[in-house]
Amino acid sequence: MFESLSSKFQGAFASLRSKGRLKSGDIDEIAAEIREALLDSDVAVTVVDHFLERIKSRSTEALAELNKSTNPANAVFEIVSSELIEILGGSARRIRFAKKAPTVILLTGLQGAGKTSLAGKLAKYLKDQGNTPLLVASDLQRPNAVTQLQFIGESVGVPVFAPEVGNGVGDPVKVAKNGLIFAQDKLHNIVIVDTAGRLGVDSQLMQEAKQIRDAITPDEILYVLDAMVGQDAVRTALAFQEGVGFDALVLTKLDGDARGGAALSITQVTGKPIMFAATGEKISDFDLFYPDRMASRILGLGDIQTLAEQAKGAFDSDTAAKLESKFASGEDFTLDDFLSQLEAMKKMGSMSKLLGMLPGANSGAMKKQLEQFDEGELVKTQSIVQSMTPIERSEPKILNGSRRSRIAKGSGRQVSDVNSLVERFSQAQKAMKQMRGGKGGGQLPPGMGALPNIAKKIAPAKKKSRSGNPAKRALES
Repeated sequence: MFESLSSKFQGAFASLRSKGRLKSGDIDEIAAEIREALLDSDVAVTVVDHFLERIKSRSTEALAELNKSTNPANAVFEIVSSELIEILGGSARRIRFAKKAPTVILLTGLQGAGKTSLAGKLAKYLKDQGNTPLLVASDLQRPNAVTQLQFIGESVGVPVFAPEVGNGVGDPVKVAKNGLIFAQDKLHNIVIVDTAGRLGVDSQLMQEAKQIRDAITPDEILYVLDAMVGQDAVRTALAFQEGVGFDALVLTKLDGDARGGAALSITQVTGKPIMFAATGEKISDFDLFYPDRMASRILGLGDIQTLAEQAKGAFDSDTAAKLESKFASGEDFTLDDFLSQLEAMKKMGSMSKLLGMLPGANSGAMKKQLEQFDEGELVKTQSIVQSMTPIERSEPKILNGSRRSRIAKGSGRQVSDVNSLVERFSQAQKAMKQMRGGKGGGQLPPGMGALPNIAKKIAPAKKKSRSGNPAKRALES
């Protein structure tokens, strides 16, 4: 979502780094560039002004100290980063659980923001943490909303309390109250209440939401906001804050191609933190919102922490333990291990999205490569490895011409594809050895540290070319 903003930030700092020692005019210049970038991304003017005032004040006050550093531009970058984190909320906010179960969570927001889908994602997230959530279908306004929630609940293995009378009929307040009673009887420790929305803010919507709120006394009221809405997001959020009140926000559709200013405006304007973010259509595309990680991505530094967590979650415990042991003992990384990581990466979802978490992913060269990335290459690469014998996977050095020809026929690929895979695997092996020796960026867990390198090496873009650009060459090689 923040590709354009990230690109402009990186361009501004590239210009600043070329200056060497800084003057107050240089600070004003980069502030003007940042201002234009933020306004173009639909960030609220009041938020932009506050943000730039803080940056200019801190940078100007520390100018003498900044110029004493070996890289003054990087010192300004750190100031911008810290202020961006503050704008996004400072730190991750987690659910406050009730002292006595069940914890009641009320979802509010406009129609189309994705509340019902979000309810299912939140239920799965909480269930995966060992909770026993119950979904309550109190959206009786939108046709098939109850059916949709029941389908989602079934897909994630979470029960749904719904009105017996069916869709479009009944009292949503009564449904919410009865759902809470049901949860208490069945010992569910969390209740998630889905409510109706409207296409716009109106008195009927607010009145219904307030009645449900007063009937169930929720522990958390979460306002669900479509991150693609733009400038209007602030107005509607303030209307809900005044009309119903909410404790935190949830951003949906963060994978969209809109400018995304809502995410950078909403916390400052409402004073409420962003608690969760939905980054795609899959039920698993959902997590806590981490302001520092979002700031890192906007500034072009990627999101290695989230990538590491997703990688760890994609490995079953036995496979992870085996790879960790190999990593620690210094054993060679084999094609069987390679295959395990391929299968794990398939579980993690879109490779383009994963590679988008790497530093520099929004830069011109890498961005073009990601746009051309062929997701099918993972499957094709997997078929090549699976066509090898166990000894060939353990000892790829024995892969002579006749063996490679047999593997190509067995996988339905060309010999050149097999040759390319073996070469890239050799590079991945070296990457693992470098990480073991402390040279390869050890932010990722042992046994998974080569995941970004492997991701770049195993699946070339659809259009292959040799470029003079180092970033592009890195992805191609």
